[in-house]
Amino acid sequence: MKIRIIKAGIVFVVLALVLGSVNILAEEEKPPAPGAGTTLAPGEGTTVATADQDGEDRPTLYADVAFLSQYIWRGYELSKDSLVIQPSVTAAYKGFSLNLWGNFDTDVYTGPDKGDSKWNETDFTFGYDTSFGPVGIGAGYIYYAVDAWEDTQEFYLSVGGDVILAPTLSVYWDVDEYPGWYFNLGISHSFELPHEISLDLAGSVGYYISENDSIVDYDHNLNATTSRYNNFQDGLVSVGLTIPFWKYFAAVPMIAYSFPLGNAADNMLKATSLSNDASHFFGGVTFSMVF
Repeated sequence: MKIRIIKAGIVFVVLALVLGSVNILAEEEKPPAPGAGTTLAPGEGTTVATADQDGEDRPTLYADVAFLSQYIWRGYELSKDSLVIQPSVTAAYKGFSLNLWGNFDTDVYTGPDKGDSKWNETDFTFGYDTSFGPVGIGAGYIYYAVDAWEDTQEFYLSVGGDVILAPTLSVYWDVDEYPGWYFNLGISHSFELPHEISLDLAGSVGYYISENDSIVDYDHNLNATTSRYNNFQDGLVSVGLTIPFWKYFAAVPMIAYSFPLGNAADNMLKATSLSNDASHFFGGVTFSMVF
């Protein structure tokens, strides 16, 4: 059963954070967390822990709201010709974190809700992050509640290095409705610009191993076969700016390009897309705050 209480709750939490932030600004001064506003949808790559630079030991609350031209996840096209709004709330303490993430499609493209505005996904993530010198490790659990799919669950493990290009390998294991493995290798780098603005570049590649009969290979005519998918899947490159303001806040405009990695991925992503296209340019802006 879908967690409908959480779906409603995340809306109220985000609104409360937005409306209450002015009062909190008057109480203390604290800059946005490094990378605030750059959180991705669950399964798009997990940010591993880094050492706490100021040595403080206190709970932290983050809130993000992304306004995007399209919802692309692991190369899959999950929206078309509509604005999507994706709020996220994270509470973190001593390496542990709880996150609620959602997707609101302002103009559903297909299905029984075609043409309507619809809250159609809520994801819950519980994680733990730590670091050993330059090596960061993260592990956790994700619950996906998506209207178009059966609810499912994943565990993940990420390992990253505080070295040039910040390479991070994340492994996701679906243990529920869509058993299989998704591997994501990402790199990123930020360039400091005037006024504390940063230019953020990132890229990643994904590989998927299906252990179920619903995610399969497709032939050149885009007909489903009986062979489970086991191949490279998607590539993603992005460029954005992190623009801090008012001590607590940051705006992150970005553009990204998602594309298939090979013929097998091209056939599969085309066959399952809304536009019969496996490659997508999309972009938008994320507003974030940290308490």
